[in-house]
Amino acid sequence: MAVSPYLFLPPIPERLEGLAELATDLRWSWSHSADALWERIDPETWTITRNPWLILQTVSTSRLENLAQDGAFRNSVETHVKAHRESLAAKTVWFRQAHDHAPLSVAYFSMEFGLSEALPIYSGGLGILAGDHLKTSSDLGVPLVGVGLLYQQGYFRQALDANGGQIEFYPYNDPSQLPILPVRDREGEWLRIEVALPGRVLRLRAWEAKVGRLKLYLLDSNDPMNRPADQAITSELYGGGPEMRLQQEMALGIGGWRLLHTLGIGVDVCHLNEGHAALAILERVKAVMAETGESFPVAFAAVRAGNVFTTHTPVPAGFDRFTPPLATAYLGRYADELGLGMEGLLALGRRDPSDPKEPLNMAYLAIRGSNAVNGVSRLHGEVSRRIFQSLFPRWPRAQVPVRHVTNGIHAPSWDSAEADALWSAACGKERWLGDLDTIEDDLKRVSDETLWEFRAKGRRKLIEDVRRRLARRLTSATPTDETWQKPEQLLEPDVITIGFARRFAAYKRPDLLLRDPERLVRLLNNRDRPVQFIVAGKAHPLDREGKSLINAYSRFIRRHGVSHRLIFLVDYDMVLAEQLVQGVDLWLNTPRRPWEACGTSGMKVLVNGGLNLSELDGWWAEAYCPEAGWALGDGREHGEDPAWDAHEAEQLYRLLEEEVIPCFYDRDETGIPRAWVARMRKSMAELTPRFSSNRMVREYVDRFYLPAAQNYRERMADKAHMAVKMCTWQESIEKNWHRLRFGPWAVERRNDRYHFSLPVYLDGLEPGDVAVQIYADDPSGDGPEIYAMACGRRQAETQNAYLYELSIPAERSADDDTPRIMPFLDGAVVPLEAPYILWYR
Repeated sequence: MAVSPYLFLPPIPERLEGLAELATDLRWSWSHSADALWERIDPETWTITRNPWLILQTVSTSRLENLAQDGAFRNSVETHVKAHRESLAAKTVWFRQAHDHAPLSVAYFSMEFGLSEALPIYSGGLGILAGDHLKTSSDLGVPLVGVGLLYQQGYFRQALDANGGQIEFYPYNDPSQLPILPVRDREGEWLRIEVALPGRVLRLRAWEAKVGRLKLYLLDSNDPMNRPADQAITSELYGGGPEMRLQQEMALGIGGWRLLHTLGIGVDVCHLNEGHAALAILERVKAVMAETGESFPVAFAAVRAGNVFTTHTPVPAGFDRFTPPLATAYLGRYADELGLGMEGLLALGRRDPSDPKEPLNMAYLAIRGSNAVNGVSRLHGEVSRRIFQSLFPRWPRAQVPVRHVTNGIHAPSWDSAEADALWSAACGKERWLGDLDTIEDDLKRVSDETLWEFRAKGRRKLIEDVRRRLARRLTSATPTDETWQKPEQLLEPDVITIGFARRFAAYKRPDLLLRDPERLVRLLNNRDRPVQFIVAGKAHPLDREGKSLINAYSRFIRRHGVSHRLIFLVDYDMVLAEQLVQGVDLWLNTPRRPWEACGTSGMKVLVNGGLNLSELDGWWAEAYCPEAGWALGDGREHGEDPAWDAHEAEQLYRLLEEEVIPCFYDRDETGIPRAWVARMRKSMAELTPRFSSNRMVREYVDRFYLPAAQNYRERMADKAHMAVKMCTWQESIEKNWHRLRFGPWAVERRNDRYHFSLPVYLDGLEPGDVAVQIYADDPSGDGPEIYAMACGRRQAETQNAYLYELSIPAERSADDDTPRIMPFLDGAVVPLEAPYILWYR
């Protein structure tokens, strides 16, 4: 029996049935062509929620019947449905054109996804990045499916009390009013996935969200068949203690992979967006064991080839870790089913596998189970290599196997209607769907007048949005400050408007701007060149210091009477973020370097003509140039040094007073600030494509997904022959490595070349099991110079010794060169799959 996917909906007139199809595809969160339809149906609900599915849930039948009698409205619905279907069916997508017939199937696991405020299952940057990754993959036609959790409450909503203290609320996410549908099996039954917990079985209900060409599958534990405590496992995003976190990660990793297997979705590449989903690696191994009949080591070697791990954490304390007793209670039986045993499982997630007290670190498990690991900016790649150095002892930091793919943002989700029109006129409507080759040149042809008018419109619209937001607050509160009762007096449309919005945490230093209150007041109240700030952000409910930083803004505003120039907006979410990045002239970011792994909020202003003033951290460390914005700091790390914080506060004030504000207000005879517009042009034309998720996803496809998919298929081919070979090699390396040794090192200069010769005693290994190299650090910082030595004759009357030789130009001192031995097998990823190395000295 066929089951309608729209059972949650009230009856819809036959001639308007296409509305349900449009409402269930989250493509409306970035393709705004049908916005007028939803506004026509229910203007108030649309303005507040931007949720078409909710509109169809709540609109009266009579209202729809009336609209069904309107021929123009019916034609508009039909036109949008047709355009929607044609867009999804288009064959001229980037992936199909660039990688014709390339087999690929990617599963993208993430604890949170920020697709729209209508689906509030995100808390911050990690989720927004995941949402943008899915949207862009849909645009580019990348064959990818998302896997996450559906939270009953999600992250908290924020309010402030009369004293400016943060208050948290946890409204219930009613699944029937979210743009998702139950996943049903062939018999029409709601699909449930089971995961074993200590003494019981956890049942997880499956939901589906359409994201353009892609699907996002979500699991939730709020099933009446579960115990009440287990129903709450997916109650809050990042809620509860370590036990709930481990339960959530089992649901995501183990349950998520079982869901894909149950649905018959074959996967080449498993992309772990942070270590929360690391258990998906083990469940994937279990599936391969069942498919091939092979042991855990063989299946693990096969699966590793098809896994990609992205870390977003800039400090070791940020990784999820579970004590051995807790991990054993929940995963002990599972480890036995894998044939691994709990000690074997714990060893995969420990720095020192033999330390019985060391916890299970999910990032370590993800690294050991992946073919590729990456940070999310160039600087974060360097930081991550330092963090994970201990897993690869004696390897040079530059060769710790962590690369980077700098994050990007999905421009169509964050650009304003005015920005979309400007970019379309300059670069065409398909500008974000290809390789971006012509965007820079096209945008640079836009006139100064057009750019400045566009920027002014964005600022004015933001101020209107802020005033409306504050007016709505006044209908349900009684402010003590009279100026708050007159939103129309707050902010001015022609004053430079600076935005600062992010999670309030000490390392982000949101109080840097408040270090010199009198100086800030002078900036705000300057008669000729005033400044206005719009600030927003949440502190974690348990972060007292973060909450005090929010309170500091409220105290400052009240104490100095500057509520007309400095606004703190409560409940920072995707809707507010969209309004801010579309309207501010300047985006401010002040983290302590290097604790901002990437930071994407500042990227979102690029497409809207905003400029950045940011710490040289994360993405800005590689994006900054004086012609496109301003930078704080000296590009070095200073830790939590109060003196350095004070120095950078002074630097911030000086930049605002001497450079930023004059640049904005210095106008020519036509009233245009030519220097400011020049920075806008540079920022928009050069930085927007570089830091778009279009570039990011294409980079993942070319550098990670396609190679990983090929490697996985090769290792699974011919009854996993390559994986078996890999395990045999790894066992031999582990057994014999400690027996390797060097003979006497000889260097001879022959004219303008050095000739190196070196006996190597391999003992139980063969020449094909290792690579012998000459290594030299490059003082210029461009990376080491590495030369492979050729294996020559076997040394007579020795225990498996061979003479290795090399001749290279004598361009520097031979004292800089050091021989080393590293494991080698064609197709192996060293040192991820064999972290051994032996140095001559």
